[in-house]
Amino acid sequence: MQKPPEKKQRPESFASPKGMHDLIGEEFYKYQGFFDKASEVAVYYGFKPIATPILEREDVFTSSLGEGTDIRDKEMYTLKTKGGDHLVMRPEGTAAVMRSYIEHGMQTLPQPVMLYYYGPFFRHENPQHGRLRELRQFGLEILGTTKSITDAMIIRTLTIILEEAGIKDILVEINSIGDKECRPAYLRELTAYYRKHIESLCPHCKERLKTNPLRLLDCKDERCQPFKENAPNSIASLCSSCRAHFKEVVEYLEAMNISYEINPRLVRGLDYYTRTAFEISERPLSPEDQLLAGERDVTALSLGGGGRFDYLGRALGSKKDIPGVGGGIGVDRVLMSPNHKPLDPRIIKKPKVCFIQLGFEAKLKSLSIIEILRKARIPVVQSLPKDNLSVQLSMAEKLGVPYAVIFGQKEAMDGTVIVRDMASRSQETVKLDDLPEYIKKIKQH
Repeated sequence: MQKPPEKKQRPESFASPKGMHDLIGEEFYKYQGFFDKASEVAVYYGFKPIATPILEREDVFTSSLGEGTDIRDKEMYTLKTKGGDHLVMRPEGTAAVMRSYIEHGMQTLPQPVMLYYYGPFFRHENPQHGRLRELRQFGLEILGTTKSITDAMIIRTLTIILEEAGIKDILVEINSIGDKECRPAYLRELTAYYRKHIESLCPHCKERLKTNPLRLLDCKDERCQPFKENAPNSIASLCSSCRAHFKEVVEYLEAMNISYEINPRLVRGLDYYTRTAFEISERPLSPEDQLLAGERDVTALSLGGGGRFDYLGRALGSKKDIPGVGGGIGVDRVLMSPNHKPLDPRIIKKPKVCFIQLGFEAKLKSLSIIEILRKARIPVVQSLPKDNLSVQLSMAEKLGVPYAVIFGQKEAMDGTVIVRDMASRSQETVKLDDLPEYIKKIKQH
């Protein structure tokens, strides 16, 4: 496959926006191959596709993400239309899927409703390794049930997708952050603990203490790590029903031999999460393996995560709670892994035939011959603008195509083609009507 052309220097005003980039050639196929495999796995597990608009009403996210969350307060791309509507370039997928579920009356469908999606999402943050402003995610959502087996199903499906993409040493960190019955008491305990250390907290955590205490456990600032490590854990505060739900989820993971660790300080950064919260990462290399890796980047990044969101429906206008659980994979990060195994997308069919034409009469009929081969599901490469035989044969050799179909003036008049074996240089004249079967026959040898 040809390499994409080198990126030429352009004036900054014409360059792609910061933190966003074009997908060209092999890179495009890597993303497409991942999506094809991920959607295939999802379909086998019973999920159905959904695609929501890239632009959503701002209220879909300001009502659901919660005050004090970075996505809502700092990272959303917002715009005001000429008609006065306030829109957002979607920063995440779950709220949009829930909006669609409510808007289209999916409550009347057999429950649960299981959906998968893939596409670009947008967050205005400082671009860095594994963190882009235009990020591509694959997501799964199960709506309409509180059953713990669906939490485990989301985790299982995501880990299988990652394994298919070459990520073998997977770690699932899991926690339960309770529900509306037991979380208030935990938040009071957490707030009281952090207030004792308020003078030593980073500026962001001082603000989180007022607006969103649970986000204190999501802080990455070194100044706050000692307090985070000794903070009260949510599992100890769970009510009996939340404790039973969490126990069942863990038992399902054990039954499926999924490697997991309970992280009692793991929280998701969005307000709509309840009970189960999880993150999926590739285990970092051992010191010995890091030495073998040399200068290669061995930093372990979170590859995905998710959790349960039983109260999100009400935040988006539902008159009653709509239980749900979901998760997503950051595709950009998966493709950055040194262990990523590129997957061939379904749209790629490695060509077995190079179609070569000579002369105007042949050119006139060339597209008809390519259509004959397409209908027979025989992929070809071609360079119809070229006129020189040696140039076209050279292209076939460079691409490693085993056979050439040569169509010249004489063949155009006779209704035939010449099929050449590029390795042995032997060739045979074949009638157009017999071409598909002839190609299929020689491909088998």
